[in-house]
Amino acid sequence: MDKPATSNILSRIRVVLSHPSHPGNIGSVARAMKTMGLSRLVLVNPRSFPSPDALALASGATDLLDAAQVVSELDDALIGCTQVVALSARRRELTVPMHNPRELAPLLIERCQHGEEVALLFGTEMSGLSNDEVRRCNRVVSIPANPDYSSLNLAQAVQVIAYELRMAVDTDLSHLQEYHELATHDDVERLYVDLENTLVQIGFLDPDNPKRLMPRLRRLLGRGQLEKVEVDILRGILRATREGRR
Repeated sequence: MDKPATSNILSRIRVVLSHPSHPGNIGSVARAMKTMGLSRLVLVNPRSFPSPDALALASGATDLLDAAQVVSELDDALIGCTQVVALSARRRELTVPMHNPRELAPLLIERCQHGEEVALLFGTEMSGLSNDEVRRCNRVVSIPANPDYSSLNLAQAVQVIAYELRMAVDTDLSHLQEYHELATHDDVERLYVDLENTLVQIGFLDPDNPKRLMPRLRRLLGRGQLEKVEVDILRGILRATREGRR
């Protein structure tokens, strides 16, 4: 689950879809948003919504569709926002700053941390944003893509921007990591005793001429922190080796 601080920051970001024509894309956008912790979806004059196609492609993000705000005018979708970001892949004669998602995301997160509201504006699937819509924005973001084939669909574009925002506010992956109990010093020392005794028993180590075998093995095994279960496994192998030798 999201950390409270992360959720509070991302809750200040709304994704605004202007005149979406395919309801399935609305569902896909909701799914892309929810995977990154965004929750506020605003639809400007959608052609078809609500729709079973949107529900089908939301894939568990139907709560975002249920809470989506539907407005008839773009200005209504942008009320209260200090940062209005247009997503555009076309060259335009504009005076507003243009960014890529990675450089813009930290700036937007910083504004959210100060309590400001951010809107990410995406145009219709066929033609994108109109010049008039872009003029209502104070920043433009463009996703760097293959210049010979820069065709991202709506949900893919939302996913890229949402990912960069998530990375700017939260890179903690500790919830995905398993905890493994590490071996104690005395656990490891008992392993070395068993290892040396076994090597002597099988004739691999000459106790009268040990050279530097054990120090080298200590260095080898000491490169990573051994877990308790790993030490138990190795000692079990050594015990079986000695018993088999007898």
